[in-house]
Amino acid sequence: MSKADIGLIGLAVMGENLVMNMESKGFTVAVYNRTTQKVTDFIEGRGKGKNIIGAYTLKELTDSLKSPRKIMLMIKAGKPVDDMIDTLIPYLDKGDIIIDGGNSHFPDTIRRTAYVESKGLLYIGTGVSGGEEGALKGPSIMPGGSTAAWPAVKPVLQAVAAKVEDGSPCCEWVGENGAGHFVKMVHNGIEYGDMQLICEAYHIMKDLLGMSAGEMQKIFAEWNKGELNSYLIEITADILGYKDKDGKPLVDKILDKAGQKGTGKWTCIAALDEGIPLTLIGEAVFSRCLSAMKDERVKASSILNGPVPAFTGDSKAREAFIEDIRKALYASKIVSYAQGYTLMRAAAKTYGWNLNYGGIALMWRGGCIIRSVFLGKIKEAFDKDPGLTNLLIAPFFKEKVEAAQESWRRVAARAVENGIPLPALTTALCYFDGYRNARLPANLLQAQRDYFGAHTYERIDSPRGEFFHTDWTGEGGATASTAYIV
Repeated sequence: MSKADIGLIGLAVMGENLVMNMESKGFTVAVYNRTTQKVTDFIEGRGKGKNIIGAYTLKELTDSLKSPRKIMLMIKAGKPVDDMIDTLIPYLDKGDIIIDGGNSHFPDTIRRTAYVESKGLLYIGTGVSGGEEGALKGPSIMPGGSTAAWPAVKPVLQAVAAKVEDGSPCCEWVGENGAGHFVKMVHNGIEYGDMQLICEAYHIMKDLLGMSAGEMQKIFAEWNKGELNSYLIEITADILGYKDKDGKPLVDKILDKAGQKGTGKWTCIAALDEGIPLTLIGEAVFSRCLSAMKDERVKASSILNGPVPAFTGDSKAREAFIEDIRKALYASKIVSYAQGYTLMRAAAKTYGWNLNYGGIALMWRGGCIIRSVFLGKIKEAFDKDPGLTNLLIAPFFKEKVEAAQESWRRVAARAVENGIPLPALTTALCYFDGYRNARLPANLLQAQRDYFGAHTYERIDSPRGEFFHTDWTGEGGATASTAYIV
């Protein structure tokens, strides 16, 4: 019996679809699931007549694989991954490769890479984005871990990944240990930001302009033909055009209480650890948290008063404002990516990763949830300047943001005046204004810190790195704190 090219553990929908994808690209795949009936159902159902080998024990699975063995885990993140690694290790030989394709937290992947390598094996933690459809037709794949494992898994992963126009696969080696899962985490954080920005555009069109779902569907479909072209804009148009059984828009009947799985939160925590202002994604996460307080918000709506949204202007003014919303959405989206890339740059320095930032944009061009034409411009920016510190200062993005800022400010002002919350859009504008401001009020903040805690400060008329303390009250003395953390 011929042996399989790769094994996969975990036959939920993502696992099944990846197996079908791998098999369709000419690979023989061995499959195992803890609930073994799923193996039978799969190989006698969707996998019938295909080059798929069913295994009912881990020994059967490992015995059916070519050397070096490559086993991909598509199981729930957390303890189940650690348990499976420990269960698998006794069946593996030196140089065999374990691939975690789940949404694992990058510190776990750093730890697991070291642990698996200590056993003489190789480990890859890879982000897989694109949902069920992506897994079947071609996802974005972001592998990192044991560098020595990449040549062995590259043919399989690049074959099943999505392809961009020139045929390049949306899969390339990201970096050592947890780099792949870190980049996938940032991807998910940007996804949170993109979705929130779109929801805010929907909110102001619905509540201030009084637009119906059908009217907005046409707007989003039109936007998808231009510079906002993306998967999320596309599906938003589809959602707004979808009718319930009674012919009314289904979106209007959905409870406004958002869920989340934690990757957005992880991104924000990583940003706090690195000292990076990831404000837009932070607001996107907190907006979901606020939405979850549904009962409390309903009660508060009958107690707290604010302005009643009212748009003043004729149809021409209305059309102009819709264009303002489009430009504000685009400018805010640029800020979201700028912040995400700044976080990746900081983490690369912390963890010693050699990240290819243009390559990451290419991996996100197809297959994944945040895929858009916009990402090609990010790749071009890093191709021109690999040391680029912030996307906002790249010529293309500088021009776009500056051209959009009047519209951006009008949308933010109208929203504030009419009591419509646009937390992600407005914090993006605040970040832009803060980043382009050579002098912020942190001088006063440092004085406050020194006043109450003797935390010291630097002076603009002295060399950087020289610290001072003032006895502000005449009673504090000259003793200063040794802690000075930016």
